[in-house]
Amino acid sequence: MSTWLHWIDLMGVAVFAVSGTLMAYKKHMDGFGVVVLASVTAIGGGTLRDIILDLPVFWVQDHSFFFAILGAAFCTIIWLRISHRFPLRYLQVADAIGLAFFNVMGLQKALSYGASPFIAIALGTMTGVFGGLIRDVICREIPLVLKGELYATACIIGGACYIAAFYMGLSTYSCMIIGFVITLTTRLAAMKWHWHLPVFNPEHMD
Repeated sequence: MSTWLHWIDLMGVAVFAVSGTLMAYKKHMDGFGVVVLASVTAIGGGTLRDIILDLPVFWVQDHSFFFAILGAAFCTIIWLRISHRFPLRYLQVADAIGLAFFNVMGLQKALSYGASPFIAIALGTMTGVFGGLIRDVICREIPLVLKGELYATACIIGGACYIAAFYMGLSTYSCMIIGFVITLTTRLAAMKWHWHLPVFNPEHMD
């Protein structure tokens, strides 16, 4: 992995670690719970991606990811200690940024190892949503991917735009920026204007 891709991956891990730490704070977990929740949120999706691709798991090969997790968790805890407030919006925005980072990183890695565009989009989506899914299950929350505004769909839209840019001959860097921006914008817009897919409504069932 080139240096800049490594730093992008580290940023994605750090942002999702912030998301996990915020959820741990919301659930009044102790220090160990904070580290566990920050870690599974940050590395869960990438771990699943590497296992499916039959590759060495990224954090086993490079311990700098754990330093990113611990640093992000520590800074978040200090900020929460100082501010003494927990706006739910911060958790949602941190989650959206992590989602976009991991979506494009998962997709790019899948393509680099010969996956077809369809499989690459699927793996990008899994990379983006799986860590948050584990976080929510541990915290006994309905996973964001299963409810509310567009979540996994935002990854699919961003991934499709990445693939379109790739076939237009744009550089990997440009494709990743496009995929990231589209994924993040779609997710944030869905949160703001409450875009969602049709859901089952028991009141409308016989």
